[in-house]
Amino acid sequence: MLIIMSLHSPLRDIEKVKTKITEKTCVAHEIPGATKLGIGITGPTNLLNEEDFLTMDSVEEVIRVTKPYKLVSREMKQDDTVVKIQDVTIGGKELAVIAGPCSVESRQQLFDIAGELKEMGIRLMRAGAYKPRSSPYSFQGLKEKGLEYLADVKNELGMMIVTEAKDTRSLPLIAGVADIIQIGARNMQNFSLLEEVGQLQNAVLLKRGMAATVEDLLMSAEYILSQGNFNVILCERGIRTFETMTRNTLDLNAVPMIKKHSHLPVLVDPSHGIGIWDKVPPMALAAIACGADGLMIEVHNHPEKALSDGFQSLTPKNFKTMLNKIEQLAPIVERKLNVYAKAC
Repeated sequence: MLIIMSLHSPLRDIEKVKTKITEKTCVAHEIPGATKLGIGITGPTNLLNEEDFLTMDSVEEVIRVTKPYKLVSREMKQDDTVVKIQDVTIGGKELAVIAGPCSVESRQQLFDIAGELKEMGIRLMRAGAYKPRSSPYSFQGLKEKGLEYLADVKNELGMMIVTEAKDTRSLPLIAGVADIIQIGARNMQNFSLLEEVGQLQNAVLLKRGMAATVEDLLMSAEYILSQGNFNVILCERGIRTFETMTRNTLDLNAVPMIKKHSHLPVLVDPSHGIGIWDKVPPMALAAIACGADGLMIEVHNHPEKALSDGFQSLTPKNFKTMLNKIEQLAPIVERKLNVYAKAC
């Protein structure tokens, strides 16, 4: 259920509505919009009657939300959510670009790549300190030492950090460094982890699972929002199908479908989606054309030596060439690349 009020409603009226909600053992969530204030209600909403709220001061409308996912739904919030990390926005008119190596391999490697990305105007750097892998014998990341190197990049170069949380045990350490906590495809339905990041204020990048439907992804996002963290960014990164010529099948259909059903911003990760470095740029352009709010791209200065995902990583030179093409495409879809002014 959603209660619609004026943005300028007196605080006492808002508190009365929230009190009535909690009296019925439901939970109230304030959702400010451009022109209205929404109060989303989760819990046993079948115990609530619309008429009880319509007679209250400042209440303009009461809407029953029919989707199984409530807080993430477009029914609950008509305006697009824009997640802001310092002076970078994800959603809205600007296209965000997150770039960097799959994993932290050494301090020198990280600083070399970060320096080149910074020269191109990239503010959001991705790199994994903890790496959940399909094989227990594959490189698992530098872990705490990797976080230390990421913190150094953040402090010395002013980059904002995107890195993955593998489990609840290491989450506090990661939250202390990450500006955006990534929840990887393998953990999309790790509900304990989702609830824990929902209690933080860090932005969360939630990747679609390899066999997850769009509704599965939105329900996972609901876990995070239900705990109070609305700074959630969704990410399409390819799903597993019968096709074997690419690493995954990048489901760009998901982008406009998510946009229809949810207010949350959507990024696309074509690196994991296709898994072949020279096919990443065309899929990145396709992602922007279909309405994505930005991209996550794997960049490595020596892909042939990478300890993970080297074959899908762009060199800094190829990455910059791709940025040029995105900069040309952006105005056609009425967007602006928010890094390119610094990239030349």
